[in-house]
Amino acid sequence: MSDAVTVVWDDALLGYTMGGDHPMHPVRLDLTMRLAESLGVLEPARIQVVQPEPAGPDLLTLVHDPAYLEAVRRAPDDPYGAGHGLGTPDNPVFPGMYEAAALITGGSVLAAEQVSSGRAQHAVNIAGGLHHAMRDQASGFCVFNDAAVAIAWLLGQGWERIAYVDLDVHHGDGVQAAFYDDPRVLTVSIHQTPLTIFPGTGFPEETGDPEKALGSAVNLALPNGTDDSGWLRAFTAVVPSVIRAFQPQILITQCGCDAHHEDPLADLGLTVDGQRASYRAVHDLAHEVCEGRWIALGGGGYGLVRCVPRAWTHLLAEAGGDRVAPDTEIPQSWQDDVRRRGLRTPPPGSMTEGGYVGFHRWDPFTENRVDRAVLRTRTASFPLFGLDPDDPRD
Repeated sequence: MSDAVTVVWDDALLGYTMGGDHPMHPVRLDLTMRLAESLGVLEPARIQVVQPEPAGPDLLTLVHDPAYLEAVRRAPDDPYGAGHGLGTPDNPVFPGMYEAAALITGGSVLAAEQVSSGRAQHAVNIAGGLHHAMRDQASGFCVFNDAAVAIAWLLGQGWERIAYVDLDVHHGDGVQAAFYDDPRVLTVSIHQTPLTIFPGTGFPEETGDPEKALGSAVNLALPNGTDDSGWLRAFTAVVPSVIRAFQPQILITQCGCDAHHEDPLADLGLTVDGQRASYRAVHDLAHEVCEGRWIALGGGGYGLVRCVPRAWTHLLAEAGGDRVAPDTEIPQSWQDDVRRRGLRTPPPGSMTEGGYVGFHRWDPFTENRVDRAVLRTRTASFPLFGLDPDDPRD
């Protein structure tokens, strides 16, 4: 398999803008690409930047109802009467909404095409990862569920086992719902406890349709305040084991970075360093389990200046094979650009926050909030994979 890497990007992806002070501001994507370029992340010959085309109805209806597509098309002409979750504070209607959401979805399908065909081993679409959209409903800033559409397209190409791992602080509810009864797709979500955050789902006992696909969903719900070490301890106690047991042919990850300690919409405690470590962990899993076939999508993340650009530049570098050293200084030109834009947050000076990413591996004899969350997930899910929830070797 080629070690080529595809990065899906076009400035037109910045058109997904909900206006005003909405948290989902496209400047986070623009600053990410500018930072990656200024650090030379996209320069290696094996990296190809490709422009997406909008997904057509044939792709969108793999996941979404035709009536919903029509509602999204009509919404700019009737923003308060569109229904389907549109025209709300979370999902305000904006001009060109259908086209912008379709372009993001087309980008994620393009990433899937690149990996499916073997033209690329890894493919990244930082504009993607809109994981809350449902079959006939906008939700959580998400109009079309690009991740679910890409997975459905891959199934249509004959792939038989696809694993989706969601690192976003919010539960990947829309993707889980799309494949809850499909044993060909394993959805794994590691997120803040649904007791304290939107969308209120993602409890460990959600393990797939009991009649059609029991074991197709794994949910790890972490307590508020979980830091880098706790998150990584929990991740390694659950995710690698179920991925290895499932043996996917392709790994798709939603790399939302809103688990960051400064994120305004959540309450986990990761640093950019912990997020960088999480990207390395899923990258390593892709090579271990599915010959490196890895599709990485963006997602949430509302620290527009200090978090998202650094986190996803690390993601791009991880996928590209030339990691950015944590102590790398951020170019003055990028910092000056942030200031020229009038953004209120002071720009960071380096690619690290000095976060500690060491951790002790989980064992059944310790007792803290993170370990209780781990054991609850292992108890609910591990027997469905033939794994022992109490054995740290599993």
